[in-house]
Amino acid sequence: MIIRYALFEGEIHPGKEAEFRTYVKEKLVPLWTRFPGAEEVRVLDGSDRDEGAPTFAMALAIRYPDIETCNRALQSDVRFESRAVTGGLLEMFKGRVHHHVFTANEYPTA
Repeated sequence: MIIRYALFEGEIHPGKEAEFRTYVKEKLVPLWTRFPGAEEVRVLDGSDRDEGAPTFAMALAIRYPDIETCNRALQSDVRFESRAVTGGLLEMFKGRVHHHVFTANEYPTA
């Protein structure tokens, strides 16, 4: 399984936190959940961190069964549509967005 993360490293503009979260939920999640082959979409809102660690306002995690499916999703029309809509979100954010792909291994807990 593959998980592609979009990491929003930085801060939401002061006073825009609620608007930022609403924008994600109402405008972007409906697009992200339409990515072809996506098995799960998670939005993680940054809430706390170790002292000295960088600030991450949000992380988006989309799970795919394999890298080929992930790559197809990245070429889809809905992905390009979501990139355009993300521009409105970035107006409320100071920082950078970077993407990382991980191969996920799951282990049962005791």
